[in-house]
Amino acid sequence: MRKAYLVVLMAVALDAGGVGLIMPVLPGLLREVGHVDDIGWIFGAFLSVYAAMQVLFSPLLGALSDRYGRRPVLLVSLAGSAADYLFMAFAPSLPLLFAGRLIAGITGASMAVASAYMADISSEDRRARGFGHLNAAFGIGFIAGPVLGGLLGDVWLRAPFLAAAVLNGINLALAFFLLPEPERTRGTGETPSFNPLAPLRWALTFPALLSLLGAFAVLALVGEVGGTIWVLYMQDKFAWDLFTVGISLALFGLFHAGAQGFVAGPIAERWGEKAALVTAILADSAAYLSIALAWQGWMAFALLPLFCLGGIGAPALQSLLTSRIGADHQGRLQGVLTSMTSLVSVFGPFVIATLYFRTRTVFPGTVWIAGAALYVLCLPLLFGARRAEPRQEAAK
Repeated sequence: MRKAYLVVLMAVALDAGGVGLIMPVLPGLLREVGHVDDIGWIFGAFLSVYAAMQVLFSPLLGALSDRYGRRPVLLVSLAGSAADYLFMAFAPSLPLLFAGRLIAGITGASMAVASAYMADISSEDRRARGFGHLNAAFGIGFIAGPVLGGLLGDVWLRAPFLAAAVLNGINLALAFFLLPEPERTRGTGETPSFNPLAPLRWALTFPALLSLLGAFAVLALVGEVGGTIWVLYMQDKFAWDLFTVGISLALFGLFHAGAQGFVAGPIAERWGEKAALVTAILADSAAYLSIALAWQGWMAFALLPLFCLGGIGAPALQSLLTSRIGADHQGRLQGVLTSMTSLVSVFGPFVIATLYFRTRTVFPGTVWIAGAALYVLCLPLLFGARRAEPRQEAAK
């Protein structure tokens, strides 16, 4: 399964490259297509509509991957993403851009299915390392994507969408020709429910998951802060151009890949997943408070390693969650986690963007401080998690 391991990592890296390509140009494109200068609610809504579709469809696609296999679901997802980027590259109006975003959300289960695939081919004691490598691959994709997106966006705002479509086409070909189907993902005999709430209700029947799912939701919400306002904050406070924004996102990808690939797994394996989570919370809180008080642009670059160290908590928490669920339901669990992340992303960007636009003239760092404060909620949830034997939970 060594080849499959590498192919999954490459597929995630290419997918991230496609996402990163369009990030630097989104604010400018929305202003151009919408013919408005103030894009506060539009920007938040555009980010949220993608997440809304994932809330509805990610659990279903995760369950389908349990029933029919990871590979066919992944191929459909990648094909849909490639078609969607082409659609958005030529969409002439704001409603059509939003329609394209809806399509992207419906087909955007590639990360959930890739995570389930990683759980299938990784031994339990090395899952944190595997999820760390998966997140590292995503970070590597961000190294080149935003830089290229910034450069292409200065030439034509829609060019990054065409480049993203090409990357997703390569991704599709890679998965089609080189990715095998894991043996144990088929044959559960269950027909997936079309009720989007059914997988969540299923997950809530596991008492050992409740506190961990709460901590996962808090981490997802805090993570939305940077993703929502990074470009806006840097342009407003430090007057960065698109190229500088792209460089910052690429460096974030570089440090993120290093932290996920070489720090997350070893810390979790040596001191445990909870120690990795506490380290991440402390690092991310310090980074959020520091960027809120920064007064020069170089400080944002200096804080990037600290931001990325804060990212090691996600694979550790994901590993804790997968250890409490049997192998036949990993796709369903990953669909639930993706759905929870997406549910947070439905209202998170809208609330965060609204709060930022209302406070930026008074103190633009307000949102960052609010994000650091949310981490306080995570600690009692994390240490209140019940200990349970994985085999007992897997038997349900």
